[in-house]
Amino acid sequence: MKTYSTLFVILCSVALSANAQPDQALTREIFKELIEINTTNSTGNSTRAAEAMAVRLKAAGFTDKDIFIGGPNEKSGNLVATLKGSGKRKPLLLLAHLDVVEALREDWTTDPFKFEEIDGFYYARGSRDDKAMAAIFIANVIRMKREKFVPDRDIIVALTDDEEGGDSNGVAWLLANHKDLINAQYALNEGGGGQEIDGKKVLNAVQLSEKVFQSFKLVVKNRGGHSSQPRRDNAIYRLAHALDNLARYDFPVNLNDGTRVYFERTSTLESGQLAADMKSIISTSPDPEAVKRLSVYPNYNATLRTTCVATMISGGHAENALPQTATATVNCRILPGEDPAKIKQTLISVFGDSTITVTAMNPAKISPPSPIDAEVFGPVERITKQMWSIPVVPTMSTGATDGAYLRNAGIPTYGVSGLFADITDVRAHGRDERIGVKSFYEGQEFLYQLVKELSSPTRVDRKK
Repeated sequence: MKTYSTLFVILCSVALSANAQPDQALTREIFKELIEINTTNSTGNSTRAAEAMAVRLKAAGFTDKDIFIGGPNEKSGNLVATLKGSGKRKPLLLLAHLDVVEALREDWTTDPFKFEEIDGFYYARGSRDDKAMAAIFIANVIRMKREKFVPDRDIIVALTDDEEGGDSNGVAWLLANHKDLINAQYALNEGGGGQEIDGKKVLNAVQLSEKVFQSFKLVVKNRGGHSSQPRRDNAIYRLAHALDNLARYDFPVNLNDGTRVYFERTSTLESGQLAADMKSIISTSPDPEAVKRLSVYPNYNATLRTTCVATMISGGHAENALPQTATATVNCRILPGEDPAKIKQTLISVFGDSTITVTAMNPAKISPPSPIDAEVFGPVERITKQMWSIPVVPTMSTGATDGAYLRNAGIPTYGVSGLFADITDVRAHGRDERIGVKSFYEGQEFLYQLVKELSSPTRVDRKK
């Protein structure tokens, strides 16, 4: 009897494990197929990837009416696929981008456009940013279709082009030409994710907002002259002095609802002076010394305030001539809610030289933060606790995602994936980009459960 009981327990355990993620083989196939379709801006073709996913969806029972492929040109195709629901609530949008950053074979240990599994990791360009989420979303709606799940809202998957650069951003194009296809109550996107340190899961981040990208060009001009007769109004010196002023300047601390909660929850994960400083800055009277100490950390400093930094510089035309022109590029990452025009005026004041021309190089893409909505955060927190027993922490991205386009269109967007990575080994956009095999399938299950709960007709506690 003991032998049979043991066997029964083992079989039950295997069955439960299989039921948790029954389609890992299919998910891996989809992931591999996406990886091995080159979708770089220079030589790639996102339409091929969109069409390949459409074939997968049709094989699972999605009809032509459920699938749309379109874009501004033949290489920049976007896929929009809909799992039809009862229509009781507005749709849920699942967004991921198909395009990837450029990668050179000679820079990598492996071929960046060949799917490789090595020592518990999947290696390839786009393995983390962002084809993992794209593959997971496709695999999960196929799983739901096969389960005959009927959500109480349409579940829309949008796989888009040109998030990583280029002139044909897929989300912007869809909003301008086919907004009805992706109009939703809210969206799930990249930008968040799980954080690990030395293999230990620390927190699950949900991106609520992102900083505004704005670059300024600085130009100093004068009449120049012979280098044997230098003058104090040297264009390079003037520019260098202005940039030195910028290097010494800190924009004021400005926390929003999301970053305030971020520091509140992160303080419970830290100890000693760092934890005390985090608690101080969210108090009614922050300690200036606490602000100084936190500002030493680049990630915390970028969360506390707008940042502007010199990224490019050039000047002069000959080694034996005084420079007639000196230029620099200053890149700013502006906090949501702050006015880029006022940031420009602050820069002019900080530079302290009226001879410097300061010009915005690009229109600022301002977007409001998404609210901390209990309808979204409740399920995220419950599932995170069930799977990993770690806190959920709202974050503001210091970089940029396509969430800004959606937020500006009135669609609150939450960067959440359940895909974990070591915060000391960030490889997205870099050499040997990779994602842990275990992390990939855990993220798939997390997103499956989350989407299911956010669109379940039997769920009662929609609001806290």
